[in-house]
Amino acid sequence: MSALWSVGAGLLLLLLWVRHRGLEAVLVHHRWVFVCFFLLPLSILFDIYYQLRAWAVWRLHSAPRQHAQRVRHIQEQVREWRKEGSKRYMCTGRPGWLTVSLRVGKYKKIHKNIMINLMDVLEVDSERQVVRVEPLVSMGQLTAHLNPMGWTIPVVPELDDLTVGGLIMGTGIESSSHIYGLFQHTCVAYELVLADGSLVRCSPTENSDLFYAVPWSCGTLGFLVAAEIKMIPAKKYVKIHYQPVRGLQKICEKFTEESEKKENSFVEGLMYSLDEAVIMTGLLTDEPEPSKINRIGNYYKPWFFKHVEKYLKADRTGVEYIPSRHYYHRHTRSIFWELQDIIPFGNNPVFRYLFGWMVPPKISLLKLTQGEAIRKLYEQHHVVQDMLVPMKSLEKSIQTFHVDLNVYPIWLCPFILPNNPGMVHPKGNEAELYVDIGAYGEPKSKQFEARASMRQMEKFVRSVHGFQMLYADCYMTREEFWDMFDGSLYHKLREQMNCKDAFPEVYDKICKAARH
Repeated sequence: MSALWSVGAGLLLLLLWVRHRGLEAVLVHHRWVFVCFFLLPLSILFDIYYQLRAWAVWRLHSAPRQHAQRVRHIQEQVREWRKEGSKRYMCTGRPGWLTVSLRVGKYKKIHKNIMINLMDVLEVDSERQVVRVEPLVSMGQLTAHLNPMGWTIPVVPELDDLTVGGLIMGTGIESSSHIYGLFQHTCVAYELVLADGSLVRCSPTENSDLFYAVPWSCGTLGFLVAAEIKMIPAKKYVKIHYQPVRGLQKICEKFTEESEKKENSFVEGLMYSLDEAVIMTGLLTDEPEPSKINRIGNYYKPWFFKHVEKYLKADRTGVEYIPSRHYYHRHTRSIFWELQDIIPFGNNPVFRYLFGWMVPPKISLLKLTQGEAIRKLYEQHHVVQDMLVPMKSLEKSIQTFHVDLNVYPIWLCPFILPNNPGMVHPKGNEAELYVDIGAYGEPKSKQFEARASMRQMEKFVRSVHGFQMLYADCYMTREEFWDMFDGSLYHKLREQMNCKDAFPEVYDKICKAARH
């Protein structure tokens, strides 16, 4: 009883303090209070609900039976839109705050919302080595489903809440991408409801133009209702080798060398300054050394990027065996390193042992509760960007990131980019090795100004024939955007499939210059 009185008194004091300071001041300057006391418990409830739902659906085998019915409902909504005169563009009815993208999608308020409740794993085909899923299946849900069966997918983009639909309509990458390419390159078929309400399946051999045009289109060619993704046999552990490297030229040379080795199952780099990095390579294995097993995903463990930094500070190499699922979601608990700006003491051992099991807060809930003041503050003083550049331009690109942003750590992730049709492909006629440079945090560059600095970055990326991930803020003009991306196939299909009256152009959906 005394414990309850203590908790009650603590909450009362907290509410009095919030009332004294003002709610907006607390949310802006002491956001950890709101996150720790409200969003973390709410995030746990969200997770419990979706896990129980996924378990119930699979146990009752209801997903495949209900899938056709749900798709028919989507088709009916599209046909109803046509009967109403096709007066507004269509978009998915999923609330904008539920997406992992930090962008606020204002178009949801003025477009015709088509409700798409498709969040189940439909079929695991071991013979074809393909898993068929609905678009709202998350990476955490999918790996939890496949791993006990002895399977995984070749590219498992990092954060648990990333969905299959978002990774196809946008893009996704992981440290295995130097072998398998981007997430879209591991998909073998898509099923879409088009602007006329018809259901179409597309693959490299069936409606191939549509298959190659869908990735990066951000839902402006049709509504994705299912996808088929390659599977590979899962192994229990990833053997990770940590190697600190100093000097920018040596970092780039070492990273390129390891990225070109197909025998490496995984390659990743974390840069902690312009001339300090840890390059990590990984091998899938079922035979770990027991003394070197590190279950880095356990709630009380240090955040992964802080754990890696220890090798840099000690100036020593190291080898560990990390359980595969822990490795696939190694940056999830700290949202890469974004959580340190929200909960500054989040990696403290006391906090981890007492409350680490509640981390991370849902990104969707962070968006929902951020308010206009925090949104503007983040927009002007915070950056979340992934730029995809040719590996041969890595050194020049890092120098540009340093001058224009000066944000550390920087994430380096290599990927092979095939010469397939579509919006994103190499300049030449052959596949080319690229690298994703991820900058997440508060820029320390004195001349940083959100719009001007990002336009400078975008100009540089275009000059080296690179690409900007479209989940982030984009400041390009329409001409600059289509200079970066190849819109030939995309525009051809929008014309052929009568998309112009049904969906906005991808530029109008994601670029700030079009939305403001």
